[in-house]
Amino acid sequence: MDRETERELIDELLGLKRQNAHFLDASVTRNPVSHYLSEARFHLEREKIFMRLPVAAAHASEMAAPGDFLRRDLAGRSVLLTRDKYGVAHAFLNVCRHRGTRLVDEEAGCKHRFSCPYHAWTYANSGELIAAPHFDEGFDSEDKADFGLRRLPCTERFGMIWVALEDGQIDFDDHFAPLTAELDALGMDAMCVAHANIKTHKANWKILAEGGIEAYHFKVAHRDTIGPYFEDNMSSYRMFGAHMRSILMRTTMAQLTAENRDEWRLRDHAQVLYTLFPTTTFLVQSDHISWVQAEPVSAGETRMRVATLVPEPEVARTDHWHRNHLITTTTLDEDFTIGESIQSTLESGANHNMVFGRFEGALNAFNRVVDSYVSDPAS
Repeated sequence: MDRETERELIDELLGLKRQNAHFLDASVTRNPVSHYLSEARFHLEREKIFMRLPVAAAHASEMAAPGDFLRRDLAGRSVLLTRDKYGVAHAFLNVCRHRGTRLVDEEAGCKHRFSCPYHAWTYANSGELIAAPHFDEGFDSEDKADFGLRRLPCTERFGMIWVALEDGQIDFDDHFAPLTAELDALGMDAMCVAHANIKTHKANWKILAEGGIEAYHFKVAHRDTIGPYFEDNMSSYRMFGAHMRSILMRTTMAQLTAENRDEWRLRDHAQVLYTLFPTTTFLVQSDHISWVQAEPVSAGETRMRVATLVPEPEVARTDHWHRNHLITTTTLDEDFTIGESIQSTLESGANHNMVFGRFEGALNAFNRVVDSYVSDPAS
């Protein structure tokens, strides 16, 4: 984000505070409760969104050296990420091409080849089938070149390894274009993962996403944690294609003066949240970035991975990063627990719609993007 944009965003929020006003959309909006409850709806989302759009499967530092590999679960598929001898990242379905056994069970490691535990078909980490016992005799009409691992679209960008599950559905450059400059400026390619944890929550993925893009709840839900450090219901958002940038105002922002305007830095006085559609979120804080990755499992269940990305030269500040990671996960758990509470009431019939106030416009904007993909007749 360029300096002028930072100052404009700060000016906008300070102006709202002076007027004792909020960042408002044009009207109150609604989203059907069935969109969070229906398995049929979830299957459409998986088919038209999760299978087609890229997700951040790993940070580059998690697979830094040639031979490194990771196993990830994406949209119900087991995926094998590898880095070949030239340093190029690849993504494959984690499935042997002979009889369909899962090829790799380890979560991570370093191997230049993978041997199937069933019949020892062996693959290079660049995907080629390089050996199979008795292949020339038993499969004499077949060509080994036709049995390479099933490759998935994969690109390394902004320090992350992005994977899509269907070929030919997405242009990575076009998908990220609206925010490329701002994401490049975050310098995530010079960071590493200091801490990470995974937890499954009994809530729809959209409910968990909504909890992070409004500040209406901060003083209530987070009153014993981060609530005192943020202004009451003071945030703004902008859409960039399918993606969103939200700004959540800290109380320190009100102390800024025109005299030190050239020194203003947005991330010191706000949480800057990039919601990259569909399931990748970067929470930019003063000296690190929290990466939140959702893996929707079903209409009522979502696996969440929370990682703290820190500058590589400062990774040795272990106590500092552990403390910050704990603050982030504690705060998110407060949101996710409420999300589970919401999910538990959906079938009660008390509400037919979620109601979004004018200062909750980001929630409506997010759900309209979901709707646009689900209802697209061309997809």
